[in-house]
Amino acid sequence: MTNLEQEVGNRLRQKGLTLGIVESATGGLISHLITNVPGSSDYYKGSVTAYSNEAKIKVVGVKEGTINRYGAVSYQVAEEMAQGGRKMLAVDICLADTGIAGPSGATPGKPVGLFYTGLSHQAGTYSQKHNFQGNREQNKHQAAEAALAWLKEYLMSLD
Repeated sequence: MTNLEQEVGNRLRQKGLTLGIVESATGGLISHLITNVPGSSDYYKGSVTAYSNEAKIKVVGVKEGTINRYGAVSYQVAEEMAQGGRKMLAVDICLADTGIAGPSGATPGKPVGLFYTGLSHQAGTYSQKHNFQGNREQNKHQAAEAALAWLKEYLMSLD
C-alpha cells in the first residue's frame, strides 16, 4: 500500500463521496490498490473488469459505434466506461481505464503503453492520455498509479 491510496481514501471519506472503478487494461489492479486500505468499504462500492469489447458494451454500456469508430483504446471509450460505471455502480465518482499493456496489441497510431483514463463525476466526465514505456507489468502499474494520482488531484480540486 502506498500513501496515494490512503490519501485518495481519506479525501473520499472527508467529502462523503463514493467510488467505483471500471478497468480494462489494468485488469483489476486499481481496485486491488484501493481495497488495500483498511476501511475502504466506507467509500469504495465496487468495480467491473471489462476486458473485452463485448463486456464494455453489454455490461458497462459503451456504445458499439464508439468502439467501431475510435477503437477500444481511445479517450471516447474511457469516458463512456467511466459514465457507464458511475451509473451502473451508483457511485459519485467512477474511474476507468483502457490501454495497450503490451508486448503486443499495438496498431498504427496506438503504440504499446498507450492508456486512456476516464473519470466521471456529477460535475462532468473527463479523460487523460498516457504513454508508458515499460514492459506489460510496468505499464499496468504505471497506469494504475497515474489513475489514482489523477483522482487525488481531482478530489483536491473540489476543495
